[in-house]
Amino acid sequence: MAGWSIHEGQAVVLDRRDVDTDQLIPARFMSASRAEGYGRFLLHDLREGDAEFPLRRHPEASVLIAGPNFGCGSSREAAVYALVDAGIRVVVAESFADIFAGNAVNNGLLTIATPEAAALRAAIGMGTAPACIDLASRRLSVAGSEQSFELTETAQAKLINGWDDIDLTRAHAGEIRNFRDRRKTDHAWTWPSR
Repeated sequence: MAGWSIHEGQAVVLDRRDVDTDQLIPARFMSASRAEGYGRFLLHDLREGDAEFPLRRHPEASVLIAGPNFGCGSSREAAVYALVDAGIRVVVAESFADIFAGNAVNNGLLTIATPEAAALRAAIGMGTAPACIDLASRRLSVAGSEQSFELTETAQAKLINGWDDIDLTRAHAGEIRNFRDRRKTDHAWTWPSR
C-alpha cells in the first residue's frame, strides 16, 4: 500500500449515524476476490436505487464526513477495503468503532474523530467542499474550517509510510536483532546447548 502525507480532495456528507460494517460492505459480497476490488460494493444496499445517494452524486469524493459511531458492528476488515477501493482516504465523524479505526490505519485510511463533524456536515450539505489533510501538521481544512486532529505517532508513521503492523515491526528489525544477540550473550544459560 502506498503511503501519503497530504491529501487534497472533495469532501462529501454521509449524514447517518451508526453506519456499521455490514452496511459498508454486505457479507454476500465478501466472497469476491480482493484483487477485483471491493469499491463497487461500498454501501451497496444504501445506494441501490437511490439516485440522490451522496457517493452516487459525487463519485469523485475522497473524504467522507459521516455521523457518530462510524464503523460499528463486526470486526470486518473488508469494510475498510471497500472504502479504500472506492477512493476514500479520510473519514471524519464524531466517533468510530475501535476495531474499525485500527483496521483503517493499517490499510491507509485516516479516521478523524472530532466533535466538529456535525458542523462540517451542516456546512457542506448536499454538495461537496474542498478538503486538505496534512498528516505531518495534523491539520484538517474543509468547508472553510481548519482544525487540528489527534493522531498517534504510530498511526502517523503507518499512514505516511504505507505500513501495517508487520511493516512497523520490520522497521525495528535491527533493534530486534540487537536485542536477540545481547540476550544470547547476557543469558547464555537460557539458550539450548547444541
